[in-house]
Amino acid sequence: MSQAPIRVVIAKPGLDGHDRGAKVVARALRDAGMEVIYTGLRQTPQQIAAAVVQEDARVLGMSILSGAHNQIFPEVLRLLKENGADDVLVFAGGIIPDEDIPALKTAGIREIFQPGTNTDDIVAFIRNSIQD
Repeated sequence: MSQAPIRVVIAKPGLDGHDRGAKVVARALRDAGMEVIYTGLRQTPQQIAAAVVQEDARVLGMSILSGAHNQIFPEVLRLLKENGADDVLVFAGGIIPDEDIPALKTAGIREIFQPGTNTDDIVAFIRNSIQD
């Protein structure tokens, strides 16, 4: 019996109007055999958490460029926990200053990928983190 593909939600929270990076990551994950649901631009934390729960996703990737990561990411994590989805693997990418990364990881973001990251590294991170 073959294993079901890993379900991943890719989200663009906040007011960002640029989603090229999120689409590149989504395509790479699809090419690696994962099932990817892309939420589109300008998603609220509530919309993102609802999509993860509704899609029964095992992974959430958020891409942000606006600088609102310190407010939005913890709120998404809180909502996931509130909705019983605190076991979802959450990673992030975009423009996130190095000095903000430790607090975001402490809050529950498992990994942060900055611009220039090879998409193979993201695929490997997800595969290595999802253990059945």
